[in-house]
Amino acid sequence: MVTRTLLLLPGDGIGPEAMAEVRKLIAVLNDTQSAGFTVQEGLVGGAAYDAHGQAISDEDMEKALAADAVLFGAVGGPKWDGVAYEVRPEAGLLRLRKEMELFANLRPAICYPALAASSSLKQEVVEGLDILIVRELTGGVYFGEPKEIIDLGNGQKRGIDTQVYDTFEIERISGVAFELARTRANKVCSMEKHNVMKSGVLWKEVVAATHKANYADVELTHMLADAGGMQLVRWPKQFDVIVTDNLFGDMLSDVAAMLTGSLGMLPSASLGAPDPMSGARKALYEPVHGSAPDIAGKGLANPIAMIASFAMCLRYSFNMVAEADRLEAAIAGVLDDGMRTADIMSDGMTQLSTAEMGDAITAKYLTLSA
Repeated sequence: MVTRTLLLLPGDGIGPEAMAEVRKLIAVLNDTQSAGFTVQEGLVGGAAYDAHGQAISDEDMEKALAADAVLFGAVGGPKWDGVAYEVRPEAGLLRLRKEMELFANLRPAICYPALAASSSLKQEVVEGLDILIVRELTGGVYFGEPKEIIDLGNGQKRGIDTQVYDTFEIERISGVAFELARTRANKVCSMEKHNVMKSGVLWKEVVAATHKANYADVELTHMLADAGGMQLVRWPKQFDVIVTDNLFGDMLSDVAAMLTGSLGMLPSASLGAPDPMSGARKALYEPVHGSAPDIAGKGLANPIAMIASFAMCLRYSFNMVAEADRLEAAIAGVLDDGMRTADIMSDGMTQLSTAEMGDAITAKYLTLSA
Protein backbone atom coordinates (compact mmCIF):
# COMPACT_ATOMS: atom_id res chain seq x y z
CA MET A 1 0.00 0.00 0.00
CA VAL A 2 1.18 3.52 -0.75
CA THR A 3 2.29 5.49 2.30
CA ARG A 4 1.99 9.26 2.26
CA THR A 5 3.53 11.19 5.15
CA LEU A 6 1.96 14.46 6.30
CA LEU A 7 3.23 16.77 9.01
CA LEU A 8 0.53 18.96 10.57
CA LEU A 9 1.67 22.22 12.17
CA PRO A 10 -1.55 23.86 13.46
CA GLY A 11 0.20 26.81 15.10
CA ASP A 12 -1.64 29.56 16.97
CA GLY A 13 -4.99 31.29 17.14
CA ILE A 14 -7.53 29.72 14.81
CA GLY A 15 -4.89 27.45 13.26
CA PRO A 16 -5.74 24.41 15.43
CA GLU A 17 -9.50 24.82 14.81
CA ALA A 18 -9.06 24.97 11.04
CA MET A 19 -6.60 22.06 11.06
CA ALA A 20 -9.11 19.91 12.95
CA GLU A 21 -11.38 20.01 9.90
CA VAL A 22 -8.57 18.77 7.65
CA ARG A 23 -8.00 15.86 10.03
CA LYS A 24 -11.59 14.76 9.32
CA LEU A 25 -10.91 14.68 5.59
CA ILE A 26 -7.64 12.80 6.02
CA ALA A 27 -9.52 10.16 8.02
CA VAL A 28 -12.19 9.91 5.32
CA LEU A 29 -9.59 9.48 2.58
CA ASN A 30 -7.82 6.79 4.57
CA ASP A 31 -11.04 4.96 5.50
CA THR A 32 -12.89 5.12 2.19
CA GLN A 33 -10.11 5.29 -0.39
CA SER A 34 -7.12 3.67 1.34
CA ALA A 35 -5.12 6.84 0.76
CA GLY A 36 -2.37 5.70 3.11
CA PHE A 37 -1.81 9.00 4.90
CA THR A 38 0.46 8.77 7.93
CA VAL A 39 0.11 11.87 10.08
CA GLN A 40 2.62 13.46 12.40
CA GLU A 41 2.10 16.66 14.38
CA GLY A 42 4.38 19.40 15.65
CA LEU A 43 4.47 22.89 17.13
CA VAL A 44 5.20 26.13 15.33
CA GLY A 45 4.95 29.83 16.11
CA GLY A 46 3.92 31.01 19.54
CA ALA A 47 2.98 27.49 20.61
CA ALA A 48 6.53 26.33 19.85
CA TYR A 49 8.01 29.36 21.61
CA ASP A 50 6.01 28.59 24.75
CA ALA A 51 7.19 24.96 24.69
CA HIS A 52 10.77 25.29 23.43
CA GLY A 53 11.77 28.96 23.36
CA GLN A 54 11.98 28.68 19.56
CA ALA A 55 9.50 29.39 16.77
CA ILE A 56 10.02 25.80 15.62
CA SER A 57 12.17 23.16 17.30
CA ASP A 58 15.01 21.34 15.57
CA GLU A 59 13.06 18.08 16.02
CA ASP A 60 9.97 19.41 14.27
CA MET A 61 12.14 20.96 11.56
CA GLU A 62 13.59 17.50 10.90
CA LYS A 63 10.04 16.10 10.65
CA ALA A 64 9.20 18.78 8.08
CA LEU A 65 12.24 17.93 5.99
CA ALA A 66 11.37 14.22 6.06
CA ALA A 67 7.64 14.56 5.34
CA ASP A 68 6.09 14.26 1.87
CA ALA A 69 4.19 17.48 2.61
CA VAL A 70 3.58 19.92 5.46
CA LEU A 71 0.21 21.44 6.33
CA PHE A 72 0.59 24.72 8.23
CA GLY A 73 -2.14 26.60 10.11
CA ALA A 74 -1.31 30.12 11.30
CA VAL A 75 1.08 31.78 13.73
CA GLY A 76 1.29 34.84 15.94
CA GLY A 77 -0.78 36.92 18.30
CA PRO A 78 -0.48 39.71 20.88
CA LYS A 79 0.77 37.26 23.51
CA TRP A 80 4.14 37.12 21.73
CA ASP A 81 4.52 40.76 20.68
CA GLY A 82 7.37 41.28 23.12
CA VAL A 83 9.57 38.29 22.24
CA ALA A 84 12.91 38.75 20.50
CA TYR A 85 12.81 39.26 16.72
CA GLU A 86 14.78 36.07 16.05
CA VAL A 87 12.26 33.84 17.88
CA ARG A 88 9.01 35.66 17.04
CA PRO A 89 6.24 33.28 15.89
CA GLU A 90 6.65 34.27 12.22
CA ALA A 91 10.28 33.13 12.33
CA GLY A 92 9.05 29.54 12.35
CA LEU A 93 7.44 29.94 8.94
CA LEU A 94 10.52 31.71 7.55
CA ARG A 95 12.75 28.89 8.80
CA LEU A 96 10.51 26.29 7.18
CA ARG A 97 10.62 28.15 3.87
CA LYS A 98 14.39 28.58 4.04
CA GLU A 99 15.45 25.08 5.15
CA MET A 100 12.93 23.32 2.92
CA GLU A 101 14.10 25.60 0.07
CA LEU A 102 10.55 26.55 -0.85
CA PHE A 103 11.12 29.11 -3.58
CA ALA A 104 7.73 29.07 -5.36
CA ASN A 105 4.60 30.35 -3.65
CA LEU A 106 1.30 29.63 -5.41
CA ARG A 107 -1.70 31.70 -4.40
CA PRO A 108 -4.90 31.12 -6.33
CA ALA A 109 -7.64 33.74 -6.22
CA ILE A 110 -10.91 32.00 -7.01
CA CYS A 111 -14.28 33.66 -6.70
CA TYR A 112 -16.93 31.02 -6.12
CA PRO A 113 -20.17 31.97 -7.91
CA ALA A 114 -22.11 31.81 -4.65
CA LEU A 115 -19.84 34.49 -3.15
CA ALA A 116 -19.54 36.87 -6.11
CA ALA A 117 -21.85 39.36 -4.41
CA SER A 118 -19.57 39.39 -1.32
CA SER A 119 -16.71 41.05 -3.16
CA SER A 120 -16.21 44.79 -2.84
CA LEU A 121 -16.12 44.91 -6.66
CA LYS A 122 -19.09 44.58 -9.00
CA GLN A 123 -20.34 41.06 -9.41
CA GLU A 124 -19.66 40.94 -13.15
CA VAL A 125 -16.02 41.91 -12.52
CA VAL A 126 -15.27 39.00 -10.17
CA GLU A 127 -17.79 36.24 -10.92
CA GLY A 128 -15.91 33.25 -12.29
CA LEU A 129 -12.52 34.71 -11.36
CA ASP A 130 -9.74 32.10 -11.35
CA ILE A 131 -6.21 33.48 -11.35
CA LEU A 132 -2.96 32.14 -9.92
CA ILE A 133 -0.16 34.30 -8.54
CA VAL A 134 3.28 32.66 -8.59
CA ARG A 135 5.51 34.52 -6.15
CA GLU A 136 9.26 34.03 -5.74
CA LEU A 137 9.67 33.24 -2.06
CA THR A 138 13.31 32.95 -1.02
CA GLY A 139 15.03 35.93 -2.66
CA GLY A 140 14.51 39.62 -3.17
CA VAL A 141 14.32 42.40 -0.62
CA TYR A 142 13.19 40.17 2.25
CA PHE A 143 16.43 38.19 2.20
CA GLY A 144 18.97 40.45 0.44
CA GLU A 145 22.05 41.73 2.28
CA PRO A 146 22.88 44.17 3.70
CA LYS A 147 19.77 44.36 5.87
CA GLU A 148 20.31 46.62 8.83
CA ILE A 149 19.58 49.82 10.70
CA ILE A 150 22.60 52.15 11.01
CA ASP A 151 22.94 54.87 13.65
CA LEU A 152 24.12 58.00 11.80
CA GLY A 153 24.42 60.12 14.93
CA ASN A 154 22.64 63.36 15.75
CA GLY A 155 19.43 61.40 16.32
CA GLN A 156 19.37 60.06 12.76
CA LYS A 157 19.21 56.43 11.65
CA ARG A 158 19.19 54.72 8.26
CA GLY A 159 17.21 51.54 7.47
CA ILE A 160 18.61 49.36 4.70
CA ASP A 161 16.98 46.49 2.83
CA THR A 162 18.57 45.16 -0.35
CA GLN A 163 16.72 43.86 -3.40
CA VAL A 164 18.86 41.11 -4.95
CA TYR A 165 18.06 38.51 -7.63
CA ASP A 166 20.33 36.14 -9.54
CA THR A 167 19.53 34.76 -12.98
CA PHE A 168 18.87 31.21 -11.76
CA GLU A 169 16.29 32.41 -9.23
CA ILE A 170 14.30 34.18 -11.93
CA GLU A 171 14.65 31.26 -14.36
CA ARG A 172 13.28 28.70 -11.92
CA ILE A 173 10.29 30.75 -10.70
CA SER A 174 9.30 31.75 -14.24
CA GLY A 175 9.63 28.10 -15.27
CA VAL A 176 7.12 27.13 -12.59
CA ALA A 177 4.72 29.81 -13.84
CA PHE A 178 5.00 28.69 -17.45
CA GLU A 179 4.52 25.03 -16.54
CA LEU A 180 1.40 25.82 -14.52
CA ALA A 181 0.03 28.06 -17.28
CA ARG A 182 0.16 25.08 -19.63
CA THR A 183 -2.36 23.34 -17.35
CA ARG A 184 -4.65 26.39 -17.32
CA ALA A 185 -5.38 29.09 -19.94
CA ASN A 186 -1.76 29.15 -21.18
CA LYS A 187 -1.13 32.83 -20.32
CA VAL A 188 1.53 34.36 -18.07
CA CYS A 189 1.89 38.01 -17.08
CA SER A 190 5.24 38.91 -15.51
CA MET A 191 5.15 41.91 -13.16
CA GLU A 192 8.16 43.96 -12.00
CA LYS A 193 9.42 47.56 -11.95
CA HIS A 194 12.03 47.70 -14.70
CA ASN A 195 11.42 51.42 -15.11
CA VAL A 196 13.04 52.26 -11.75
CA MET A 197 14.77 49.09 -10.47
CA LYS A 198 17.80 47.29 -11.92
CA SER A 199 16.52 44.03 -10.46
CA GLY A 200 13.36 44.64 -12.48
CA VAL A 201 15.41 45.07 -15.66
CA LEU A 202 17.12 41.73 -15.03
CA TRP A 203 13.81 40.08 -14.09
CA LYS A 204 12.17 41.10 -17.36
CA GLU A 205 15.20 40.03 -19.43
CA VAL A 206 15.46 36.60 -17.81
CA VAL A 207 11.72 35.87 -17.96
CA ALA A 208 11.71 36.76 -21.66
CA ALA A 209 14.77 34.59 -22.35
CA THR A 210 13.31 31.63 -20.42
CA HIS A 211 10.07 31.98 -22.38
CA LYS A 212 11.86 32.09 -25.72
CA ALA A 213 14.08 29.11 -24.91
CA ASN A 214 11.54 26.70 -23.43
CA TYR A 215 7.98 28.01 -23.35
CA ALA A 216 7.27 29.84 -26.60
CA ASP A 217 3.85 28.10 -26.76
CA VAL A 218 2.71 30.07 -23.70
CA GLU A 219 1.43 33.62 -24.18
CA LEU A 220 3.70 36.02 -22.25
CA THR A 221 3.05 39.65 -21.36
CA HIS A 222 4.92 42.08 -19.13
CA MET A 223 3.43 44.72 -16.84
CA LEU A 224 4.78 47.16 -14.28
CA ALA A 225 3.78 45.90 -10.84
CA ASP A 226 1.97 49.09 -9.80
CA ALA A 227 -0.05 49.00 -13.03
CA GLY A 228 -0.71 45.32 -12.30
CA GLY A 229 -2.24 46.23 -8.96
CA MET A 230 -4.50 48.72 -10.68
CA GLN A 231 -5.53 46.20 -13.34
CA LEU A 232 -6.30 43.58 -10.68
CA VAL A 233 -9.05 45.79 -9.30
CA ARG A 234 -10.11 47.13 -12.71
CA TRP A 235 -10.57 43.86 -14.64
CA PRO A 236 -8.94 40.87 -12.90
CA LYS A 237 -10.29 38.28 -15.32
CA GLN A 238 -7.79 39.45 -17.96
CA PHE A 239 -5.14 37.46 -16.03
CA ASP A 240 -4.46 33.73 -15.80
CA VAL A 241 -1.03 33.24 -14.18
CA ILE A 242 0.92 36.18 -12.73
CA VAL A 243 4.61 35.69 -11.89
CA THR A 244 6.41 38.22 -9.75
CA ASP A 245 9.08 38.72 -7.12
CA ASN A 246 8.89 38.34 -3.35
CA LEU A 247 7.92 41.90 -2.43
CA PHE A 248 5.44 42.58 -5.22
CA GLY A 249 4.05 39.07 -4.88
CA ASP A 250 3.33 39.67 -1.22
CA MET A 251 1.30 42.78 -2.02
CA LEU A 252 -0.37 41.70 -5.26
CA SER A 253 -1.54 38.40 -3.84
CA ASP A 254 -3.27 40.20 -0.97
CA VAL A 255 -4.99 42.50 -3.47
CA ALA A 256 -6.12 39.45 -5.44
CA ALA A 257 -7.28 37.75 -2.28
CA MET A 258 -9.74 40.49 -1.42
CA LEU A 259 -11.31 40.33 -4.88
CA THR A 260 -12.91 37.10 -3.71
CA GLY A 261 -14.64 38.65 -0.72
CA SER A 262 -12.72 37.11 2.20
CA LEU A 263 -9.16 36.18 3.11
CA GLY A 264 -10.71 33.23 4.93
CA MET A 265 -11.41 31.57 1.58
CA LEU A 266 -7.97 31.34 0.03
CA PRO A 267 -5.28 28.65 0.14
CA SER A 268 -1.63 28.68 -0.83
CA ALA A 269 1.22 26.31 -1.63
CA SER A 270 4.97 26.79 -1.31
CA LEU A 271 7.06 24.42 -3.40
CA GLY A 272 10.72 23.51 -3.67
CA ALA A 273 12.66 22.21 -6.65
CA PRO A 274 11.88 18.66 -7.88
CA ASP A 275 14.20 15.95 -6.64
CA PRO A 276 16.46 14.85 -9.55
CA MET A 277 15.75 11.16 -8.87
CA SER A 278 12.12 11.00 -7.73
CA GLY A 279 10.71 14.25 -9.08
CA ALA A 280 9.08 14.90 -5.69
CA ARG A 281 9.14 18.43 -4.29
CA LYS A 282 9.35 19.64 -0.72
CA ALA A 283 6.06 21.42 -0.13
CA LEU A 284 4.20 23.39 2.50
CA TYR A 285 0.50 24.29 2.27
CA GLU A 286 -1.18 27.03 4.31
CA PRO A 287 -4.26 29.26 4.33
CA VAL A 288 -3.70 32.89 3.46
CA HIS A 289 -5.49 34.18 6.56
CA GLY A 290 -3.67 34.92 9.79
CA SER A 291 -4.14 33.54 13.29
CA ALA A 292 -7.12 35.83 14.13
CA PRO A 293 -6.61 35.57 17.91
CA ASP A 294 -9.72 37.68 18.56
CA ILE A 295 -11.98 34.84 17.40
CA ALA A 296 -9.84 31.86 18.40
CA GLY A 297 -11.69 29.18 20.33
CA LYS A 298 -15.13 30.61 19.52
CA GLY A 299 -16.06 28.34 16.62
CA LEU A 300 -16.22 31.33 14.26
CA ALA A 301 -13.19 30.58 12.09
CA ASN A 302 -13.70 29.79 8.42
CA PRO A 303 -11.93 26.46 7.68
CA ILE A 304 -12.36 26.66 3.91
CA ALA A 305 -8.90 28.12 3.20
CA MET A 306 -7.29 25.36 5.25
CA ILE A 307 -9.37 22.68 3.51
CA ALA A 308 -8.60 24.20 0.10
CA SER A 309 -4.90 24.15 1.03
CA PHE A 310 -5.27 20.42 1.63
CA ALA A 311 -6.85 20.14 -1.82
CA MET A 312 -3.74 21.83 -3.27
CA CYS A 313 -1.64 19.32 -1.32
CA LEU A 314 -3.55 16.43 -2.90
CA ARG A 315 -3.01 17.95 -6.34
CA TYR A 316 0.62 19.06 -6.23
CA SER A 317 2.28 16.69 -3.74
CA PHE A 318 0.39 13.45 -4.30
CA ASN A 319 -1.01 13.75 -7.83
CA MET A 320 -4.45 12.91 -6.41
CA VAL A 321 -6.09 15.14 -9.01
CA ALA A 322 -9.54 13.54 -8.97
CA GLU A 323 -9.71 13.78 -5.19
CA ALA A 324 -8.56 17.41 -5.29
CA ASP A 325 -11.21 18.22 -7.90
CA ARG A 326 -13.92 16.57 -5.77
CA LEU A 327 -12.83 18.42 -2.64
CA GLU A 328 -12.89 21.76 -4.44
CA ALA A 329 -16.30 20.86 -5.88
CA ALA A 330 -17.48 19.99 -2.37
CA ILE A 331 -16.49 23.45 -1.14
CA ALA A 332 -18.34 25.08 -4.03
CA GLY A 333 -21.34 22.82 -3.47
CA VAL A 334 -21.67 23.68 0.21
CA LEU A 335 -21.51 27.38 -0.64
CA ASP A 336 -24.13 26.88 -3.36
CA ASP A 337 -26.31 25.27 -0.68
CA GLY A 338 -26.22 28.53 1.27
CA MET A 339 -23.88 27.43 4.03
CA ARG A 340 -21.70 30.19 5.47
CA THR A 341 -19.33 30.91 8.33
CA ALA A 342 -19.57 34.26 10.09
CA ASP A 343 -17.01 36.05 7.89
CA ILE A 344 -18.95 35.37 4.68
CA MET A 345 -22.46 35.41 6.13
CA SER A 346 -25.19 37.23 4.22
CA ASP A 347 -28.98 37.53 4.37
CA GLY A 348 -30.89 34.33 3.72
CA MET A 349 -27.89 32.06 4.28
CA THR A 350 -27.34 29.49 7.06
CA GLN A 351 -24.55 30.33 9.48
CA LEU A 352 -22.34 27.41 10.55
CA SER A 353 -19.61 27.04 13.12
CA THR A 354 -16.09 26.03 12.14
CA ALA A 355 -16.79 22.37 12.89
CA GLU A 356 -20.18 22.42 11.18
CA MET A 357 -18.66 23.84 7.99
CA GLY A 358 -15.98 21.15 8.08
CA ASP A 359 -18.64 18.48 8.55
CA ALA A 360 -20.71 19.87 5.67
CA ILE A 361 -17.75 19.84 3.28
CA THR A 362 -16.76 16.33 4.36
CA ALA A 363 -20.32 15.09 3.82
CA LYS A 364 -20.48 16.76 0.40
CA TYR A 365 -17.15 15.19 -0.55
CA LEU A 366 -18.46 11.75 0.38
CA THR A 367 -21.59 12.34 -1.69
CA LEU A 368 -19.53 13.36 -4.72
CA SER A 369 -17.28 10.30 -4.24
CA ALA A 370 -20.15 7.84 -4.13
